[in-house]
Amino acid sequence: MDINERIARRVRDLRSERGYSLDTLAERSGVSRSSISLIERAQTSPTANVLDKLATALDVTLASLFDESAGDDAQPSPVARRADQPVWTDPDSGYVRRNLSPAEASPLQFVEVHFPAGERVAYDTGARDNEVWQQVWVIGGTIEITLGNTTWRLDAGDCLAMRLDRPIGYHNPTSATAHYLVGLVTLPFVAARRAT
Repeated sequence: MDINERIARRVRDLRSERGYSLDTLAERSGVSRSSISLIERAQTSPTANVLDKLATALDVTLASLFDESAGDDAQPSPVARRADQPVWTDPDSGYVRRNLSPAEASPLQFVEVHFPAGERVAYDTGARDNEVWQQVWVIGGTIEITLGNTTWRLDAGDCLAMRLDRPIGYHNPTSATAHYLVGLVTLPFVAARRAT
């Protein structure tokens, strides 16, 4: 399946599961109704920023938008073979992400990223209904990550842990591609837990 078709089906299925109309998802995400319609028909390749806005509005991680939608009687596999892992390229920055995690439901997801030299990507979403925690482990090259007002420079072997509750930006300040692994964990938000 083409990656844009996979994204289209996944966004459409998640929106339907939540009972959101196109107008509701547009209001929640800040993405226009017409843009969402084009995405759901696989007639456009959305940017990373747009996908992040949709993921936040649908209360899933961005990585979840690349999951295969479950069929009627499909049993998700606990194995993700490399040949079957979805690969997507951001049309703005050219960064390439590969979803490594199997289709079987899990609170943990892994994503491999190749980030081109000199490029930037910014996600301007903030707090989410569920807590999402992320760790970025640099395999090769250098990446600068800005979360809120704090910036970290990570070189090969460095690892950064953060909660995704503020705008976040990625920048490769070098002349070489950066290669890193992202681990994501989603924890359900429980208001009562916060009160105690």
